[in-house]
Amino acid sequence: MCGIAGWIDWKKDLREQQHILKSMTDAIEHRGPDAEGAWVSENAALGHRRLIVIDPNGGKQPMLYQNNHHQIALTYNGELYNYLELKEELTGKGHTFNTSSDTEVLLHSYLEWGEECVRHFNGIFAFGIWDEEKKQLMLGRDHLGVKPLFFTEEGNGLLFGSEIKALLAHPEVNAEIDQTGLSELFGMGPMRTPGQAIFKNIQEVRAGHYMIYNEQGRKDVQYWTLESKKHTDDMDTTVNTIKEILEDTVKRQLIADKPLTTMLSGGLDSSGLTAIAGREYGEKTLSSYSIDFVNNEADFEEDFLRRDLDEPWVKRVSEHVGTDHTSIVFDAKKLVDNLLVPMKARDLPGVGEIETSLYLLFTEMKKTATVALSGESADEVFSGYPWFHQEEYLDAGVFPWLLNIGGIADVMKDDLLDRLHIEDYRKQRYQEALKELPVLEGESDIEAKQRRMSFMFITRFLPFMLDRKDRASMMTGFEVRVPFCDYRLVEYLWNIPFEMKNVDDIEKGILRRALKDYLPDDVRNRRKSAYPSTKDEAYYEGVKDWMLSILNDPASPILNLIDADKVRAMIEDKEQSTNMVKSLFDYLIQVNEWLKEYDVSVKL
Repeated sequence: MCGIAGWIDWKKDLREQQHILKSMTDAIEHRGPDAEGAWVSENAALGHRRLIVIDPNGGKQPMLYQNNHHQIALTYNGELYNYLELKEELTGKGHTFNTSSDTEVLLHSYLEWGEECVRHFNGIFAFGIWDEEKKQLMLGRDHLGVKPLFFTEEGNGLLFGSEIKALLAHPEVNAEIDQTGLSELFGMGPMRTPGQAIFKNIQEVRAGHYMIYNEQGRKDVQYWTLESKKHTDDMDTTVNTIKEILEDTVKRQLIADKPLTTMLSGGLDSSGLTAIAGREYGEKTLSSYSIDFVNNEADFEEDFLRRDLDEPWVKRVSEHVGTDHTSIVFDAKKLVDNLLVPMKARDLPGVGEIETSLYLLFTEMKKTATVALSGESADEVFSGYPWFHQEEYLDAGVFPWLLNIGGIADVMKDDLLDRLHIEDYRKQRYQEALKELPVLEGESDIEAKQRRMSFMFITRFLPFMLDRKDRASMMTGFEVRVPFCDYRLVEYLWNIPFEMKNVDDIEKGILRRALKDYLPDDVRNRRKSAYPSTKDEAYYEGVKDWMLSILNDPASPILNLIDADKVRAMIEDKEQSTNMVKSLFDYLIQVNEWLKEYDVSVKL
């Protein structure tokens, strides 16, 4: 994994602007602490920060190909899990290789197939390729959007980078938000619209897309999408197919020249991946990590998404698989003190302590490993959330998660609410998503609603989850791989009926059957319990006091956007749900500090 950045300009001689490119790559040094590189021509400048995972000596970037007058430069972030097969295929077509890296395979794939190369990849990737002969840039991003890629058209050219901060490091890019950005910030929350980067004029290459940019302009191409068709496999075939894809993708994602570990929560998803990886490891001992909080056993309360404590199940799975396990425990003070780090990692406000604890966990994991496997995205692709069978959410006419975070917009000033029309904005974004939905003729009403719900979670909610994991991990120079995001698995699951996914009358029942040979029955049948959240009252008190200090400081920039009296009323209302208020305060604190830290101008 790495950090990439680049600059295309048709008027400036970029050979005289290398200091600016270095500022852009320095801004994302955390993504690649092991090495840096740059390549510059008259019209193009590519930069790279490297986190070494595969082929330490041969994967240096930007990587160049030159043949007579044809020169191509590549800067790349990610992993191609099928690079060995591609290398064999390309060798058969006459290509020769000088390294053992997947980077060189990606470069030669472009030489062989041009922009169609992305259709040959299985992996997580974001890259920029400059073709000197064509005077053309290609930007590509993986199928599900695991790896980030932002860009802005500025002046006489285009800038791109792994993170927004790389673009903001350029002197011609300003930190501004307009009406759309403000609507995203308060109307959508952290689950922003695909392609939107909140900052004015900054966009994101969407998942499953690539972009071609030259002097004639920009061309955006969607190379991958979900296709709806009738699922014809019987139950046994479906279970076996899921099992085979999972076994194959875990095996591929265990390839690394650096130490690898797994994230283990004791839930079905991470336990299944850990068990598959442990068996693949053979006689070697796989390590695993989990997270817990001080006093969690005493403070724990069952809620909508968390049914029981994780740690007893973590121990059960670790002993079953035989992992070398480490449980990391954090207190409330640690969480409050580090609340702003994930915001700085993603350059945008996030979800607060859940994201903070994830960052702190990766900080500890980085001490012994460079790569981890995560069970992220299983709930989205297997339709595992409770919302999939609750009419309130199936018939909401809006993204279901927004029903639970509406309070963010509610605290805005009335005049801003009148101007932004937040509810209309949310509905507009939902309708845009509906237009992309690949419907299947002949489905029942409930089946159509569940397919629609699945599409929303895969294309609108999952990007937020992947952003969270990428920024929290890469802030520490740590790579996290997500086997459940293998596009082959996602394609197959997309057309499996909800009733089959929930076979045995339990969420993700089909996955539980697929993991029968890997996990004990009690682990397989444990009901879903979401990523842990602290119940310590000390955390709530910490963010409440922080929120009060913001409200009491006339210079706080967020006071221009929110109704302070509404927020004070929440603090004083003893009947308010502590969890809901805590999440709101987490977010508002981040918005305020984001406005200050990035010196954001609000221009409506």
